[in-house]
Amino acid sequence: MGKVYIVGAGPGDPELLTVKALKVIQKADVILYDRLINSEILFHAKPGCELVYVGKEDGKHIMEQEKINFLLYEFATKNEIVVRLKGGDPFVFGRGGEEAIFLKEKGIPYEIIPGITSAISVPMYAGVPVTHRGVASSFAVVTGHGSKGQFPDINWQSLAGIDTVIFLMGVSNRQKIAQNLIDAGRDPETPVIFIEKGTTKEQKEIESTLGEVARGEVKVHPPAIFLVGEVVNLRDKIHWYEEALGGVRI
Repeated sequence: MGKVYIVGAGPGDPELLTVKALKVIQKADVILYDRLINSEILFHAKPGCELVYVGKEDGKHIMEQEKINFLLYEFATKNEIVVRLKGGDPFVFGRGGEEAIFLKEKGIPYEIIPGITSAISVPMYAGVPVTHRGVASSFAVVTGHGSKGQFPDINWQSLAGIDTVIFLMGVSNRQKIAQNLIDAGRDPETPVIFIEKGTTKEQKEIESTLGEVARGEVKVHPPAIFLVGEVVNLRDKIHWYEEALGGVRI
């Protein structure tokens, strides 16, 4: 009987992988990895390591979660070290908790290795702190789509008083999200930012307002973070990554 490591790979930049994650990747006999994993991370796998792609995206599930669970169990019964490699952090909309519960029920030993979540690191690379003294003292991280690609069931009124709201996987539903926030009391002039392919050399930032997004005036391509809040205005003072590596600002 082997052991499964549920590992967060970070937001995109391979250098943001944790040391602990790197060590277990180098020892793995099998790695099951997601769609948004930077392929450079897989270069650290040892010769002979079996790489299994189990990526998913809206409306195009390469592999259902139940099948992934079964593969984790099957590989763990035949190999010493199995790595389940997920983008960002495995417990932030990564279904890592579901896999951990499944493994526990099957009697498979497992360990969870946190990753740097894109919800905070990607805005940071765009020069946007999720909190800032005198500007924002609270933030929320919210899913942008619900089960099976449906619009999420969210308490929009509860988000009206949160200073900074970060939506993950919210590009396709951005108009509905913006309109729901406005209906809940957010000012249509509230600044927003979309950050495409964050922490990579292809990072692109698009600034707008809630009202413009609700009217369908903003074009964005996934993967992207959707952040709402006055902290967006701090970019003019903190846009370090753009200056260092030539990010694109719109």
